[in-house]
Amino acid sequence: MLTRRSFLQTAAVAAAAGAGGPKRLAIIATVYRPLSHAQHMGDRFLTGYPYGGAWHKPDMRVVSLYVDQKPDGDLSAARAREFDFRVYPTIAETLRCGGKELAVDAVLIIAEHGDYARNDKGQILYPRFEFFEQCVEVFERDGRAVPVYNDKHLSYSFEKAARMVETAHRLRFPLLAGSSLPVTWRLPAIDLPLGCRIEEALMVGEGGSDAMDFHALEGLQCMVERRRGGETGVKAVQLVDGDAVWQAGDAGRYSKELLTAALSRSDTPLGLTVEDGRTQDLVASGQLRVLAKKPAAYFIEYRDGLKATLLMLDGALKDFNFAARLSGVGTASTQFLLTPEPNVTYSACLMHKVEEMIESGAAPYPAERTLLVSGMLESCLTSRLQNHARLETPHLKVAYQPPQRPQFAQA
Repeated sequence: MLTRRSFLQTAAVAAAAGAGGPKRLAIIATVYRPLSHAQHMGDRFLTGYPYGGAWHKPDMRVVSLYVDQKPDGDLSAARAREFDFRVYPTIAETLRCGGKELAVDAVLIIAEHGDYARNDKGQILYPRFEFFEQCVEVFERDGRAVPVYNDKHLSYSFEKAARMVETAHRLRFPLLAGSSLPVTWRLPAIDLPLGCRIEEALMVGEGGSDAMDFHALEGLQCMVERRRGGETGVKAVQLVDGDAVWQAGDAGRYSKELLTAALSRSDTPLGLTVEDGRTQDLVASGQLRVLAKKPAAYFIEYRDGLKATLLMLDGALKDFNFAARLSGVGTASTQFLLTPEPNVTYSACLMHKVEEMIESGAAPYPAERTLLVSGMLESCLTSRLQNHARLETPHLKVAYQPPQRPQFAQA
């Protein structure tokens, strides 16, 4: 019988035996086509990537790949031929490289893009949890676990996401997850002071629900988690959309001053700026209400009393911007820089953190951040489904401490 003690002893022996030489990576993906997350991220370990003003090639080798779907444009077979690795028909075979025991040093689960169903909340049912569970089954059967990176949400279900984090703690393997926003460049290059007092926070983003709003919420979370006392979880959420967003602003539910500060960091205001090049105060001019035809406001009430708002303003801008009012300091604001296709170098920033985890054996920031954000998003979408009700969220009592040093790209 495999006990926790024997599991850890076997893992330690295996890790010592595998020391030296390039780390061996397995990629578990939904699709591997051009400009998919798997291509953006997996290719970094095949060809390298620009980082800190130089070309960086990780001392790591992709040795196996599993692809759940192969749509038109699939690159998996071509990449396997070019870079000398195997595409396997099951996740277990991918982790064992066709053999009888775990044969890799790390796993990347990249379950984004592909043809999957949606639930009644509008969430795409990507099989991240199911992929993770199949990896864990191999770990437990073979008596060894390795670092795992899980792209974006841990799961559309908070219950499943919580099980993933609990399993990583139980088996003592590092787990890193989430968005590229927390680690991309910032304009200006600021972090909120560790232990600061935040009076109110606001994030502005663009795009559709259950895809881009996840990025925006995690961008918000990586900033506010640095407040005094660290993160203690979320008390309640509410999502409103349409005219209710503007009515909430008029009623003072979110700060128009912070909204103006956040929008002042945007490099992509739309409307008149695109038409004739003029600069705009989108809030004061009223253009924001004209441009953002389907606005949504995510209201987050934290357990320690902090209130934060995410405004998704598709049609008004094409980037992500944050502002907060700090006690004794004033307003701080920044843009999360998203560089253009095809390089998408912000994904290289994220893979650099994955590489750091694999080399060090420790995640650079806690998976609890992504766990909380996954639950915040699910609860907000439930609010929308339940006639935009304010929902108490006792299950989101997720506490953690933020990383001490800045994690975003600065070079």
